[in-house]
Amino acid sequence: MKDTHPVSALQAPDRRHWMTQSLRVATMLAAAGCVPSALRAQTLEWNKAAFEAKAMAEAYKALGSAAPVESREIVLTAPDIAENGAIVPIGITTGLSGVARLLVLVEKNPAPLAAAFTLSDAVEANLNARVKMNQSSWVYAVALMADGRALFTRKDVKVTLGGCGT
Repeated sequence: MKDTHPVSALQAPDRRHWMTQSLRVATMLAAAGCVPSALRAQTLEWNKAAFEAKAMAEAYKALGSAAPVESREIVLTAPDIAENGAIVPIGITTGLSGVARLLVLVEKNPAPLAAAFTLSDAVEANLNARVKMNQSSWVYAVALMADGRALFTRKDVKVTLGGCGT
């Protein structure tokens, strides 16, 4: 059966079209030197061992960090109850200076390290992300400081529908 809907002949460009066009423009600007060096992507070494660690202590060791100390200067926002463990929104913020990395760990996930962000002094330590949670668990926000300290805060999040393979 033929589609006779009047809009079908004049379809608007889809998301893929806009993403492709945006990437082309960004590439041309970067090639012309029009992108500030602070915005250029840097190649950072991906710590595969930390993301594949099966326990939180293993992840800290792979990251070269000692066990963190609890701090009230880190704020973790997450829902008390996550209806879908596949997309749990979290936020981390701190006013501390000298934060080198921010980590998100989910204690009962098969691989606890859910996210790692490398920061510079030019970046405010205020991040939002979505993580997968296998089941109800403690979620940890860890700040690895430039001076070697590791600080954390945590929140208990209840999951009603699992996200890591369930």
